[in-house]
Amino acid sequence: MIRREISGWGRYPREFCAVAQPRDPVAVPAVLSELTSAIPRGMGRSYGDSAINPDGVIDMRRLNRMLSFDPDTGILVAEAGATLADVIDACLPRGFFPMVTPGSKFVTLGGAIAADVHGKNHHVDGSFGDHVAWFDLLCPDGVERRCSLEANPDLFNLTLGGMGLTGIVLRAAIRLRRVETGYIRQRRVVASNLEAAMRAFEDYPDSTYSVAWIDCLARGAARGRSLVYLGEHARVSDLTGAQKADPLRPKRRALRQVPLDAPSCSLNRWTVRAFNAGYFRAGSRGPDHAVVDWDRYFYPLDALRDWNRIYGRKGFAQYQCALPPDSAADTLAEMLEAVSDAGQGSFLAVLKMFGAAAANRPMSFPRPGYTLALDFPISDAALRLMDRLDAMTRAAGGRLYLAKDSRMTPEMMHASYPEGVAALQACRAPQLQSTQSRRLRL
Repeated sequence: MIRREISGWGRYPREFCAVAQPRDPVAVPAVLSELTSAIPRGMGRSYGDSAINPDGVIDMRRLNRMLSFDPDTGILVAEAGATLADVIDACLPRGFFPMVTPGSKFVTLGGAIAADVHGKNHHVDGSFGDHVAWFDLLCPDGVERRCSLEANPDLFNLTLGGMGLTGIVLRAAIRLRRVETGYIRQRRVVASNLEAAMRAFEDYPDSTYSVAWIDCLARGAARGRSLVYLGEHARVSDLTGAQKADPLRPKRRALRQVPLDAPSCSLNRWTVRAFNAGYFRAGSRGPDHAVVDWDRYFYPLDALRDWNRIYGRKGFAQYQCALPPDSAADTLAEMLEAVSDAGQGSFLAVLKMFGAAAANRPMSFPRPGYTLALDFPISDAALRLMDRLDAMTRAAGGRLYLAKDSRMTPEMMHASYPEGVAALQACRAPQLQSTQSRRLRL
């Protein structure tokens, strides 16, 4: 057990925590029993304080073995500390890819279950939990329980999105997608404003993947101008000669490193406005159709190690809300106006469309409609702006994403997830806690 300062990916907040790193699943119950309270942690890619606890953090990264794979069903069994990068490295050469993936491959299976992560295909394939066959959960009473839709279904559904508060996932069985290649057929749609961007999503509801980069500082008739990217898994017949040589093993990108924290003054309304304008112009040029490798399409930021340092030493907060379809257009326009007026623009602003919500999963974030994600360097002005965005989200009947949250109020949480809060408080033991759960009074 060591004590060190840790944070989420946003680097805000930071706390000194007692950290234990068990070497195998057998050691986890003993570690948990020694701690007055604790929270499991994977790669630390949740943005806020959901995997922080000064009393105890159980680092699961050494529990990363692949245990079995059935190519007939596409079901992989692996320990909870295995990452999606591990899964892709092992299974893509065999013709399989994760059914759902978030924007980083450096996420553990345990973390993906705890956050019930979603990707660019929620409107078609749902969230990560929709493709989990079962997982083994170490509960605070020391008993290991297998959870699925058939065995302990209430615990299964509450753990998906429960942010590690119901127990510690030790291993899981997930279903993978059979693919012919490691490439994506990408179509780009240039949207001149928010209305055009939303129309692009709705004009292509059957596109497996869809995501938009949105210029959150554009004003007037250009407010919400976007680059919408649609995608499908490419077949061998879609590839060029060089790509066909090894279709399941595209050439890997060279990784670049952010060597130091950017000065806090480098991100301001003028630099972000200039970046967004240039990015939109550059992205609007060139062909509308391309075949790109899986890494570039799904994980563009993973090529830049420690990209969170761009926001400076103080860190940043990501604001991600889900808005129902009947109020999404008006609320998104109101939000973009508030962001532009405040001059707190984000150059990593993403819009996606959600499909149907998962049944009986009270802590899962996605719901029908749209989700907007914005990054803000931490400052008093940014925190005030996010309070304003909270009021808009709540008035629209929306909610915030716990995996990105670092500053939501208990009132916002309880209004967003009333059934989930009640279910968590009824079943969880107080030993499993995080700084986030304490802040939100869970």
